[in-house]
Order: sequence, then structure tokens, then C-alpha cells
Amino acid sequence: MGEGIETITLGGGCFWCTEAVYERVDGVVAVESGYANGTTAHPTYADVCSGRTGYNEVVRVSFDPQRITLREILEIFFAVHDPTTLNRQGNDVGTQYRSGIYVHDDEQARVAREVLAEANAAHRGRAVTEIEPERNYTRAEAYHQHYFANNPNQGYCAMVVAPKVEKFSKTFKSRLRAA
Repeated sequence: MGEGIETITLGGGCFWCTEAVYERVDGVVAVESGYANGTTAHPTYADVCSGRTGYNEVVRVSFDPQRITLREILEIFFAVHDPTTLNRQGNDVGTQYRSGIYVHDDEQARVAREVLAEANAAHRGRAVTEIEPERNYTRAEAYHQHYFANNPNQGYCAMVVAPKVEKFSKTFKSRLRAA
């Protein structure tokens, strides 16, 4: 990645939803779907979906901090998923759908704890988002990359991903990437 580019790894349910949102954020230079913080080497989608690997479906968000701050990245994160449901986002259930912020350094951890505390206050103390160092990251299979962009009419995309993207577009209009 280019000089000055930062990366944060986020688990907010199905990575198709999270990826679709961050691909539209002004200042984000790359988004990659993957698996993080599990215990096995080189997991596959089937392995992760089994719920036995400890991995979370995540997106690595690379951004230009001169154009968007980590705080703003995390404010979007807390607005587009439900941080109060343990191991669940909507009908997606399992530890692979947990709410998590996987940091790459101490400063990211500090900012993440600060924004999580604010989100927790807004949700009456019910946020269950974990903050941990990213470990054992594996890039997801090629067909998962840019999934919504490549499959907008697929059932899950039309019923689940599209409404999240629409919510982001309305709530964070000023953060939308120019078309």
C-alpha cells in the first residue's frame, strides 16, 4: 500500500455487507474480505462457517488518514452493524459473525477503545464488540472479494447487503466516495 496508508481489520457480521459499505467510503483506498483471529492455518470459507475454527469474517480496510480518520472509520462501523448481539448479525449466527475490531498497533487500540466506549454508552452498556490485535489473517477466496459489486441481484445481497449500503449512504452522505 502507499506511504501513510493505515489498515484496520473489522468484523461486523457477514463480510459481504461490511465490504460493500467500505468500498463506498471516501478516503478508503482498499477493502479485502478475509478471516482473522482463529486457530487453524489457512482456513477456507467452509472451515470458518463450521464455527469450529475461531475465525471471524472480517474486512481489512486500508485508508488514507489525511482524508478520513480511524475514528470516522469506526463510527461508520458502529452505525452499519449491531454491536449488541453476541455472535450474530440478523439471521447470520455463529462466532464467525461476532463484532470485532482487530488492531494493528497500540494507537489503533486506544482509538478503538474510545469509540467503543461511546458506542457502548449509546447502546446502554450492551455492546459486545471485542478489541484484539489482529492475528492469523487469511485473505478470503477470490469469489468473496467485491461480492456485492459483482452480485447485486443475488438474494442475500438484495435483501441484506443493499439495505446496509443504503443506510450508510443516507447516514454518511458526506463520506460517500464520488462516483
